Amino acid sequence: MTDSATNHKVPHPSAIETVGLGKRYRRGWALRDSSFRLPAGRMCALVGPNGAGKTTLLSLAADLVEPTTGTIRLAGHHPGSREARHGTAFLSQRKALYPRFRVREILRMGQELNPTWNQDTAEAVVEAGGIPMDARVGTLSGGQSTRVAFALALGKRPRLMLLDEPMADLDPLVRHQMTDLLRAEARRNGSTVVMSSHLVSELSTACDYLVLVNNGQVRLAGEVDLLLDRHRQITAAATADGYDVIATTGQGAERMTLVRTDEGSPADETLRAPTLEELVLGYLGAPDTVPLITPSARVAAESEVSA
Repeated sequence: MTDSATNHKVPHPSAIETVGLGKRYRRGWALRDSSFRLPAGRMCALVGPNGAGKTTLLSLAADLVEPTTGTIRLAGHHPGSREARHGTAFLSQRKALYPRFRVREILRMGQELNPTWNQDTAEAVVEAGGIPMDARVGTLSGGQSTRVAFALALGKRPRLMLLDEPMADLDPLVRHQMTDLLRAEARRNGSTVVMSSHLVSELSTACDYLVLVNNGQVRLAGEVDLLLDRHRQITAAATADGYDVIATTGQGAERMTLVRTDEGSPADETLRAPTLEELVLGYLGAPDTVPLITPSARVAAESEVSA
C-alpha cells in the first residue's frame, strides 16, 4: 500500500498542487494559506473536523467555487479547464442522480457526457450490486444509489476522484465493499483518489497519503507511514523531555502524550508509534501546532516544517 523509504524520494507528477490557496466567505475564511501537493497515483485521506475547510478544498478542486487567494492546479491544469474537467470526478453526500431516470438511462447520460467513458466498467459496478438496469433511481436504497453514483464516476475513468463523504449514509459492510471497489478500480486505472471522511479507522486501511485540515489550514500532509514514523506515543511512566509535544490525553497511569521527533534523527524505537487515528486526534486537539509537511507534499512556495 505504501512505498519504501527510497521511493519516497522519487518525484512524482502532481495530481493536486495548491499555493497560498484561500477561500473567504461572508462569515470568514473557510480555507487560507494552503500550500501542498498530492503526488499522482495516491489514495489520500482528507480529514478534519466539521467546518475545517475539507469541503471547500474539494469544491475548489472540482471548480464549484473560485479561490479568493492563491492557486490550485490539477495535473498542471486549472480546475475549470477542459483537461481538468474530463479527468476529474466529484462525489458528495448529495449525489447528483435524477430519481425519475432508470439506471440504464443514468449510465447512457454518463456515456454521452464523457469522452473517456467505459460502459463495461460502469455496468460491472452496477451489476455487482444486483441492481436492475430498468430500476428507477428513486426506488433504490441508499447503498444502491451510492453504487450507481460510483458507477457514473468510475465509468468516466477519471485521473482524479474527489470524494466528499459520499458513503457517510451507508452501513459499515456496504462502506467496506464500496471502498474495496474504489481501491481496485483506482489501481487498475492508475487514478488518484482523495477521500474525505470522519471514519479515520476505515481510511487507515485504504489510504497511503494524508492531508489534515484544521481551522482552514493544512496541518499535516504526506505519506502516512512517514508521518507516523515522525511521531511517538509516550506513556505516563516515560518522560517527554526533549520532544515537541503535540497533545496529551488521559490522566494518571492512563496518560498518553503524542510527540513529534526531531527532523533527520531516528525515532526512539523503544516508544510506540501512534495509530493513524491517534495521530489525527492529536492534531485535531492542537489546532495551532506548527504544520508538518513531508518532502513529497511540499511546493516551492512553502515555508512549513518538512519531515
